[in-house]
This record gives sequence, C-alpha cells and structure tokens, in this order.
Amino acid sequence: MPVGLGLPIGDPAQLLSWARRAEATPFTTVALLDRLVFGNPEPLITLATLAGATSRIRLQTEVLLAPLHRTTLLAKQAATLDLLSGSRFTLGIGTGGRDDDYLAAGVDLRTRGRRLDRQLATLRRVWSGAPLSEDISPIGPAPARPGGPEVLFGGFVPAVVERVARWGDGFLGAALPAPQMDGLFRAVETAWSRAGRTGRPRLLAQVNVALGPEPTLDRARKELTAYYQPSSYTDHVLNPPLPEGRGFLTLQG
Repeated sequence: MPVGLGLPIGDPAQLLSWARRAEATPFTTVALLDRLVFGNPEPLITLATLAGATSRIRLQTEVLLAPLHRTTLLAKQAATLDLLSGSRFTLGIGTGGRDDDYLAAGVDLRTRGRRLDRQLATLRRVWSGAPLSEDISPIGPAPARPGGPEVLFGGFVPAVVERVARWGDGFLGAALPAPQMDGLFRAVETAWSRAGRTGRPRLLAQVNVALGPEPTLDRARKELTAYYQPSSYTDHVLNPPLPEGRGFLTLQG
C-alpha cells in the first residue's frame, strides 16, 4: 500500500531535511497543508523548493484552499510545479471553513463552494492549453501531465463527491472514523460510475499519529488543537478510535 508523509510545519527550515529523508525511505509522497492565518509555510512555494531537492517522491498539497487563491495564477503555479517536478505533483484541493482565512483573503466564506466550482472549470481550461477568451491567449507553461496535475478533493459534504466525479482524479478523506470513511469512498465510486468516468478514482485516507513520550503527545495535542480550533472534529482528531493516534502521519491507499 502506498504510504505518504504529512510534513510537520512547526519548523519550516527543517522541511528540506524531512523531504530528503523521506525520499530515502519507502514513503511515496510528502504533503503540506494550506492555511492563510496560521504559521505554516505557503505550500506551493515550499513544494517547489522540495521538488528541487528530491527526484523520486511525489509532492502534494493536503489540501490547498483553492478559493483563497487567484484562479489563473493558481493554474500557472500548479502547471509550473508539475512541469519542473517531472509530473510528481498532486494538487489536493479543499475549501476550508475558517472565517479568519477568508477575511484575510478578502473572499466571501459563504460563496466558497460556488467559487471553487468556477475555479475548477478555469483550471482545467488553462491546463488544456485553450485560451480563456478571444481576448486572452493561452496561459502557459503546459503541465508535464496532459490535462494538468493529478487533482484530489478533500472534504465531508456531498458536493465534494460530485466534484471528484466531474473534475478530479480521486478523493482524500482526513481523519474520519472508518465507517464514515468507507461510506464516502463508496459514494465517490458510485458518483464516478454515474458520471461515465472510466477506470477507478484514487481513494486516500489520512490518519493522524504521534509517537513518543507523554511530553511529545502533549505537544501534538496542543498543536492539533491550535490548528483545528475547538470543535467536535477536533475532539475526534485528538481522541480517535485507535490505540495510538495523535500527529502528522498520512496514510495513502
């Protein structure tokens, strides 16, 4: 089973070392999250740096909050990263739901789903090499992967399932109970078939894990709480139905 590693964000200066060490192991992917009002490094810039320091391991956003980004610039950035990495880039996309991120970006939180749907049409058009209009020439460079980098969608609502079927290559489920994860996986497969897509969608599951003495676990709990903020979802992440479970290991299959 392919297994990827969600990179820690507490010390961005150490990310090059993490990526190089991960590439020397059986890990298949390194991934970075996206927030605006938080101390994480910007994921596309960081993954571009990691692409130059590695040659085999895949690079993934998990997930990029696309509505916070300018659409045509995001299309160009993603295509460039896919090209320069030798088609090792996976664009994980989500919407997020934190007020402060959207306030800082000047984007209406309430319209994020509709904005994302419009963005997806534009991304695919740009990556195909087609002009946006009669007055706008095609936006390059062309990605290494025909049609654009691999696109995965993360989220928990029915609209995400439909986006996978229409626009994506697969689905990413983050830190959900096994029955809920299985239900979403089956829903994605059903929507995929209903949309007439060939092959099968890629299905990924994220599991949060921290290993070490109690002070290490306490630090992981505090960092997870700060990232997710108090909510019922935070409670599940901190107290999963597993013998161990706190932290940043992402399992992909």
